[in-house]
Amino acid sequence: MHLRFSQDIKTLLEKLAQQPLTLEDVLAETSERGFSLVIGLLVLPFLFPMPPGFSTILGSGCLLLSLQMAIGRRSPWLPKRVARFQFPRQFILQLLQNLNRVTRLLEKIARPRWMRLTANPHIWQMSGVCIAWLTVLLMAPIPFTNPIPTVGILLFAVATLEADGLLLCLSFGLTVAITLIFGLIGYLLWQSPQLLQNLPQNLSL
Repeated sequence: MHLRFSQDIKTLLEKLAQQPLTLEDVLAETSERGFSLVIGLLVLPFLFPMPPGFSTILGSGCLLLSLQMAIGRRSPWLPKRVARFQFPRQFILQLLQNLNRVTRLLEKIARPRWMRLTANPHIWQMSGVCIAWLTVLLMAPIPFTNPIPTVGILLFAVATLEADGLLLCLSFGLTVAITLIFGLIGYLLWQSPQLLQNLPQNLSL
């Protein structure tokens, strides 16, 4: 089963590879699908190595869009500094090469179901809150953790675009799990100086 998300994101990436488009151009092309599709486009690069400086622009764009979802907006907007961002062609080609690895898995788990849930405006806003929170975790300066919140954000983007209420519920549950994982990582980092200080004593016992 081919998802709208898979087809739309591939079409977008192919257009970006052929001619330089800004995020503003992408929003204009995606119209009402803009939130889910552009959020997916912004976080997809976090699954792969990125050029320096990209994470701030992409993360900021995702955070701004998700906060607009949280307050109930249906038409996305980005400030000029973010809206004028252009993906380098070489980077887009790299994303296209790796796209099938991501969409192949999504196509196995996503399909339209529990559609009344995805049409609920309050659920839309809750999704925005969760995506915003996951984006904050994504932008946190913790090495090697980018893929964890990225997966959660992608699932929200796919669930809303495909009207998959069950996947949306799973995304809410995954947000809780990711929060607990980051809480554990934060606790271990906070305790690490003390643990390292006590390590010689423990080894000598």
